[in-house]
Amino acid sequence: MIRARPACLAQLVLVLLCSLRAVAHAGDAPVVILLSWDGTRWDYPSRASFPGLERMAREGAHAQRLTPVFPSSTFPNHVSLATGTYVDRHGIIDNSFTDRQGKRFDYGNDATWLEAEPLWSAAERQGVRAAVFFWVGSETPWHGHGASYSRLPFDTHVQERAKVEQILAWLDLPAKERPQLVMSWWHGCDSVGHEQGPGSPEIAAQLAREDRELGRLLAGLDARNAWSHTTLLIASDHGMAEIHGAVDAEGALRSADIRARVSISGGEGQVYLADRAQLAAALAALGQVKGLSAYDNESLPAHLRSNYPGRSGDIALLAHPPWMLGHPRLGEGVRAWWSRLIGSGVGAHGFDPALPEMGAIFYALGRGVPAGAQLGEVRAIDVAPTAAALLGIAPPAQSEGKALFGAVTQTASASEARSER
Repeated sequence: MIRARPACLAQLVLVLLCSLRAVAHAGDAPVVILLSWDGTRWDYPSRASFPGLERMAREGAHAQRLTPVFPSSTFPNHVSLATGTYVDRHGIIDNSFTDRQGKRFDYGNDATWLEAEPLWSAAERQGVRAAVFFWVGSETPWHGHGASYSRLPFDTHVQERAKVEQILAWLDLPAKERPQLVMSWWHGCDSVGHEQGPGSPEIAAQLAREDRELGRLLAGLDARNAWSHTTLLIASDHGMAEIHGAVDAEGALRSADIRARVSISGGEGQVYLADRAQLAAALAALGQVKGLSAYDNESLPAHLRSNYPGRSGDIALLAHPPWMLGHPRLGEGVRAWWSRLIGSGVGAHGFDPALPEMGAIFYALGRGVPAGAQLGEVRAIDVAPTAAALLGIAPPAQSEGKALFGAVTQTASASEARSER
């Protein structure tokens, strides 16, 4: 009789345990993890080696660029990523604004401002548990449906390491408590892009820091044999443009004796006229400003889709890089001028989403994602329906996007998990 050596027996037991664990996970309900890397432009990953993103591109799929909605700013696009629709339907017209009734939205996270259903609410409505670690509009329920788990209030000082630990902790919960949808905002390269410009060497350093935390998340998913039922998606909300100076829309209106409230943010803005009878005169005055386009909000170019009545102004302003909206005699113009003088730079976004500088990133890895797929150009509004299809649920109610990957057949345990809730 041949006797197996202790080492061989131990190895055999380990293989059997791993096999049993893999079989157990094969029946788990599908999980989708969606990360947003703020302000990470489509071409940043080509600047150095980033092992986490490279693995996602090699073993999964990535887009040439993700096209944001207009304005290509953080809050409008995070809502579009979550709802699958444009600003003219979801109503978050900027990072901050004051509506026609004087009600102020200022980098808010109250879901009552959202006029379209977000992904976490759509999931919960359909019996799929969701968890959110920072996302615009996630801190209160939307029409009675909120995430089962959430981290609040929003705190920009919380680093990605804590987010990775929490995401993995959520995935380690018992099956009946475990979220199937996990969403989290990450810092990305936004702050560095604003402060030093998109051409700064610090961009690559910051992206490397983000990629290291991604590597920790990937390793955690590897250790849990999670890929048979898990899909990881990474998107960003917008890119970044180099800025050399600012244009003064408010000054142009004042010189033409036109009374208006002007709200500006980077590459875009809104004009609220005191007297709409001055619309033609205001458009004429603004049309004389170099580096600026102005549109009657009711006659915007079709691809912009940002007019939300009651919140938008009479006129939409659109600057053209390297110009941003600001006050050349004040902070923005002086800062841009000084940065050029010392060989540094500043960055801004909010511009026409079709501009190359506004392109964002999209990566996908795991269940339902074809390995090595190159997706070309995708849209911010495609992200929510893609996540929904991977979960086997209907997209958010107002979604207009399309799923980038076909719906994956729902596992038996996923159906059971919903029926038990």
